[in-house]
Amino acid sequence: MAAYLIRRVWQMIPTLLGVVLLVFFLFKYFGSDPSVILGGLNASPEQIESIREQLGLNKPVWEQLYIFIKQIVTFDWGKSWATNELVSNLFATRLPATLTVTVPILILEVVLAIPFALAVATVRGSLTDRAVMICSTVAVSISLLVYVILAQYVFAFRLGWFPVQGWTGNHWTNLTTYAPLPILVAVAVSLAPQIRLYRSFFLDEIGHDYVRTARAKGMTERTVLLKHVLRNAMIPILTNVSVLLPGVLVGSFLIEVFFSIPGLGRELLLAVNRGDYPVLQAFAIYLAALTMTFNLLVDLLYKLVDPRVVLK
Repeated sequence: MAAYLIRRVWQMIPTLLGVVLLVFFLFKYFGSDPSVILGGLNASPEQIESIREQLGLNKPVWEQLYIFIKQIVTFDWGKSWATNELVSNLFATRLPATLTVTVPILILEVVLAIPFALAVATVRGSLTDRAVMICSTVAVSISLLVYVILAQYVFAFRLGWFPVQGWTGNHWTNLTTYAPLPILVAVAVSLAPQIRLYRSFFLDEIGHDYVRTARAKGMTERTVLLKHVLRNAMIPILTNVSVLLPGVLVGSFLIEVFFSIPGLGRELLLAVNRGDYPVLQAFAIYLAALTMTFNLLVDLLYKLVDPRVVLK
C-alpha cells in the first residue's frame, strides 16, 4: 500500500507539470489581452503599454513561466489584477460559501441516487421502472435555469419556505436558511442522470451468475442486494463519484450566480469578464490538483470496498 501510494504521488508530479504548462500557454496565447480589458475602450496605446509593464506581460515568455511556477510552489499568487486583492485571501474568504453548497450537493447526490437506483433495478421492466426512467429522461432534458426559476417562484415567492437570496457570516445560518434551496435545485438537476447510471451498474451485477447462485442457496433478496450486488457495484460508482467532483464544483458556480452566493463561482465569472488571469490560473491549478488527489483517494477506497482489488 505504501509503495503504491508513493508511486502514485510521484506520477502526479509530471501530470501536474503538464497541466501547469497547458494552463500557462492557453492563457498566454489564446486568451484576450488583459491589459486591453483593464484599460477599457478609451485607453490609449501608451496606457495599455503601461498596464502591460505593471502586470509583467512585456517580460520574456520564459521569465513569465518561471514566475508562474514560482507562484505555484510558494502558493503565492500575488494580487488580483482587477481588485488588487490578494488571491490567497480571495480563495480563503470565498471558499467557505462554495463548500457550504458543494459538499451537501455531492453527498446527497450519492446517498439518494444509490438506494433509488437499486430499488428501481430490482423491479426492472415494471411500471415503476418505466415511470422512473421516463421521469429521469424528462428531468435531464430540462435546463438548469428552468429549475431555478420554478424553485424560486414556488418555494420562495408562493410558499415562502426559503429566501430567494441572501448570505451571512454565520455558517450554521447559511446552511439552514440560505443554502437549502440552492442545494435542492442542484440535487434535483443531478439526481436523474445519476439514478439512470447507477441503475445500469446494478442491473449489470444482478445479471451475473453469482447472484443466481446466492438466490439458489436460499439467501434472502435483501442479503443478495446489499451484501453482493451493492458491494460489487461500488467500484464503478466510486469511479463515477471521482469524475463527478469537478462537475459538481463547476456546476455549483451557476447556482452561486443565480442565488447571489458570495462563493468562488461568482468570483470566477467576474474574473473571466475582467481578464483577471491570476485568479483564473490559480483556480485551474487548484482544481487539477484536487481532482488528482480525489482520484487517488478513490483508488485507495477500491481496496476497502473490495479486498480482491490489488493495487499495483
